[in-house]
Amino acid sequence: MAITAELVKDLRERSGAGIMDCKEALNETKGNMEAAIDYLRKKGLSKAAKKAGRATSEGIIYSYIHGGAKIGVMLEVNCETDFVARNEKFQEMVKDIAMHIAAVRPAYVNPDEVPADVVERERSILAEQAKGSGKPEAVIAKIVDGRISKFYEESCLLKQKFVKNPDITIEELVKAKISEIGENIIVRRFVRYQLGES
Repeated sequence: MAITAELVKDLRERSGAGIMDCKEALNETKGNMEAAIDYLRKKGLSKAAKKAGRATSEGIIYSYIHGGAKIGVMLEVNCETDFVARNEKFQEMVKDIAMHIAAVRPAYVNPDEVPADVVERERSILAEQAKGSGKPEAVIAKIVDGRISKFYEESCLLKQKFVKNPDITIEELVKAKISEIGENIIVRRFVRYQLGES
């Protein structure tokens, strides 16, 4: 696959790494974007990965009311400094995430938050469904693992495809903003209300 300037630019925006590092990563991975991001992370060149351990004690709590006041979202997103919390680009990202939550209805921020009993229940249901296919036990285990990944993509905010740009996940949106702004950003928690739901 030809490594185009557009591909290098896209990787640079998503990873925050330098142009030459992005080009090298794409060459090494034959143009595979996800593999190139992993390559940069392993090399320690991704700015988002470098900033991941830094403390986030500032940020904002944002409220969003959607469509005739029938859906509401409260969202907490943290960053390192009050200066960034007031930054227009940061606030725009927070608003986009709140709108995404209103539209897509995630249940958790990330897979680590999903209670073990919920995952086990989901696994047992998926295993029962897979057993009906008559496939061997080893294949069933792989099918269940694949479907659990799909479950996380559907129910965890950071794993969901961003409604305004389905080419990226919310996690990738946040990482791109970390690279752009230069501070660690964490989506801490959210609550979604819908009129008439308990």
